[in-house]
Amino acid sequence: MKADYGKGQLEYGPGVEIKLTGVEVVRAIEAYLVAHSIYIDGPRTFTVNDKLINKARVYVDPTGFVVRDGEKLSGRGATIKGTGRETRQAQKE
Repeated sequence: MKADYGKGQLEYGPGVEIKLTGVEVVRAIEAYLVAHSIYIDGPRTFTVNDKLINKARVYVDPTGFVVRDGEKLSGRGATIKGTGRETRQAQKE
């Protein structure tokens, strides 16, 4: 799984993009089912829109945020301390 700032520049920021492999998507679905007291034992096939899961992408709007390993990634982008300006460059510094 990879989580990072989006590549585009929208009016309020780049957003945050989370990419998952097919296996990660299946694990997330299984965790959701277990949280709702549904347990599966034995071989299973997961499909989305009648297709096997290959990969997935989650986009978080600039008005939202993601916490990755305790670090907050704002959908508005990285902020240079003290200036209020938002830029991806701050992430590299």
